[in-house]
Amino acid sequence: MNKLIAPSILAADFANLQRDIEMINESQADWFHIDIMDGVFVPNISFGMPVLEAINRHAGKVIDVHLMIVDPDRYIDTFANLGADILTVHYEACTHLHRTLQAIKAAGMRAGVALNPHTNVNLLEDVINDIDLVCVMSVNPGFGGQKFIENTYKKVKQLRELIADNNANTQIEIDGGVTSSNAKALVDAGADVLVAGSFVFKATNPTETIQNLKEIANQ
Repeated sequence: MNKLIAPSILAADFANLQRDIEMINESQADWFHIDIMDGVFVPNISFGMPVLEAINRHAGKVIDVHLMIVDPDRYIDTFANLGADILTVHYEACTHLHRTLQAIKAAGMRAGVALNPHTNVNLLEDVINDIDLVCVMSVNPGFGGQKFIENTYKKVKQLRELIADNNANTQIEIDGGVTSSNAKALVDAGADVLVAGSFVFKATNPTETIQNLKEIANQ
């Protein structure tokens, strides 16, 4: 399976957002990864519905929305209407995760679940066949530019085993601290999608950086 690169818009230049969106459109990136933060589930606040709506007007690729918010069920239909193709909620924020996953799919989106660094992958065993994407947080959620957590490799291998044992079709996404130095090891551990924020947007040539990540991930 082709391994995917999803630049994180959180690291883009918000004063030149359309420029950066067009750069992703023209690059070898596969998805737009968009973090929505509420200042409650995580201490930071990113951007909300109007910005996502603006991104959707220009984005020419899959829109992968990662909700770092409490009570995400309230906004499932809203994000569907704003153009999200994938909607990922945090395991830690969902009291009735199975119901949330069903609601996301009923709204016409693929359903994702994100796991904080301390959350065990085995907690997903009973719903893994209902999950299209598991987003493994390789940093603590809420801020860009953090150092990669080495235990991530172990979690990805455990998750890949869980998916295989249940004959699920779930993709594994890695979010946080992804660079050209660890991309191959993450893919070898079982990752399908690599989210890259600061590494892409702070590069001298973001387009070349995306191409390099894509080549490394698909070696």
